[in-house]
Amino acid sequence: MLFEQVEEARKYLSQYCKNEYKIGMVLGTGLGALAEVIEVESSVPYAQIPNFPVSTVESHAGELIFGLLDGVPVIAMSGRFHYYEGYSAKELSFPIRVLKALGVEKLILSNAAGSTNESIDAGDIVVIRDHINLHPDNPLRGMNDERLGIRFPDMLHTYSKRLRMLCKKAAGELDIKIKEGVYVGLQGPNLETPAEYKFINIIGGDLVGMSTIPEVIVARHSEMEVLAISVVSNKCFPIESLTETTLDEVIEVVNKASDKLIKLVRSILADI
Repeated sequence: MLFEQVEEARKYLSQYCKNEYKIGMVLGTGLGALAEVIEVESSVPYAQIPNFPVSTVESHAGELIFGLLDGVPVIAMSGRFHYYEGYSAKELSFPIRVLKALGVEKLILSNAAGSTNESIDAGDIVVIRDHINLHPDNPLRGMNDERLGIRFPDMLHTYSKRLRMLCKKAAGELDIKIKEGVYVGLQGPNLETPAEYKFINIIGGDLVGMSTIPEVIVARHSEMEVLAISVVSNKCFPIESLTETTLDEVIEVVNKASDKLIKLVRSILADI
């Protein structure tokens, strides 16, 4: 059933493909403005794509963009989906399946995340090297279709070391400071309690957020090469320094850092 749904979406979207697209992007918080510099060949609202979910988050657009970014063909998801919107992990990661079916081999994702590491501050850019999945659902749960991937995908090399090294190299050339860290995924939509922030720090989490991991699991299941980058929206550790966080504050911090993140991603595209 899932394979057939992916194929239905692929066949519908193939009419918009004017190039061979090897790079896919999830323009989450921090990369949303990248859509404005893509030379758009076609854009398709999510609501028109068979079997696609529709984003309900105010700060997320909802369209699939086919185009050129500095001459490189890309397919970009302008806006993503979250478990807290009511979708299952399988539903919210469905677009990643479709990107794979359209020929995408390398996936770049961004998100906003809270810092649970004392040395990582609001406004920092952090390349994700690993994750801890605390979501209550897994996109691979249920019957496995070998046409989409193997039953038990290994997660050792989920976050591409090659792409992380390219990112570090580009950051050095651009004089942009970046860090690496472990991302912990929770379901949301509420922010975490002080006890939860402390727990995340204890188990080795540097960042905490409400997205990305289901998408990455499916990308790994689909044998895609993954680069995921977080913009730190607020500092959540040490506990004594906590203050209440609003969505407006998160967006303001992320917007200030997004220019650096966009420069970084554009710099590594040719090397990828």
